[in-house]
Amino acid sequence: MTRMGQQYGTVRQRALPGVSYVPAELGRGAHQTGDELLAALSVPSAGQLFDLDAGRWPGMPVLPVHPPFVMTTYRTPGRAVRTPDAATETGVTTELIVSSAHTGTHIDALCHVTEGSRWFGGGLDAEHLGDFGPTLAEASSIPPFLCRGVLLDVAALRGVEALPAGERITAEDLRAAADRQGVELRPGDAVLIRTGYMAVWGDDARRDAHYAAGPDTSAGRFLAESGAVVVGSDTENFECLPAASGEEFLPVHRHLLGEAGVHIIELLYLEQLARARLREFLFVCLSLRMRGATGSMVRPVAVA
Repeated sequence: MTRMGQQYGTVRQRALPGVSYVPAELGRGAHQTGDELLAALSVPSAGQLFDLDAGRWPGMPVLPVHPPFVMTTYRTPGRAVRTPDAATETGVTTELIVSSAHTGTHIDALCHVTEGSRWFGGGLDAEHLGDFGPTLAEASSIPPFLCRGVLLDVAALRGVEALPAGERITAEDLRAAADRQGVELRPGDAVLIRTGYMAVWGDDARRDAHYAAGPDTSAGRFLAESGAVVVGSDTENFECLPAASGEEFLPVHRHLLGEAGVHIIELLYLEQLARARLREFLFVCLSLRMRGATGSMVRPVAVA
């Protein structure tokens, strides 16, 4: 079976051997039109670039459900090569990396969170889970995102450096943050939510006091209904933990990933955007096409 090249707006991706895309597995981000792409590219006016990647390094903070980020030198210049008659040797340095795809700033594939044995696009454990990961709605099906971005600064709305641990961000909070900033959410947007957690990320003495603040179910549904194609925040979990009494585990992930086809980005570095008080920007996020992975490390940027 051959995976046909998929089309994102006006960009044709080359065919990949061995797999077959099902349109339903691609999520909202794959339905951007050429006109919508051109409109997003016209948003920047100041020529300012903001790096939204929090970075990765050995010993970095990683949730216990994921393996630690390990990077070690695999080949050093000590194993150099000299070709005949060459004046000097040539050395090559490489490294070995052991990590989850959900390390540092990363995007969740739509297969990442399941409802029972099912996930977005018709995924079923019995049919679409192979020896090397899911075969439907996995990381290689994540589209490129070049769209209008909006930052909703809930920490600034509340007047705090960072929201308290487990603080719930409701749909009303998101509306209030948008009103405060004078920004309108539009279909096709990337909506980024700042809790202020990056101010304490990596500081063990302060992290627990601000861990797992984020959107609740009402906010998740509001984001989906607003037409967002991708959402993100500066926390590891995106949503608030624990969930409300009577709700399933990770209800916001279940709705956005599993029902609405909206990708989620976590651990975004949003402090520079907040200081610049940007209302809207061009959002660019490209993921690695790792077949069978449940997400991808990313390096997103905002262009103002």
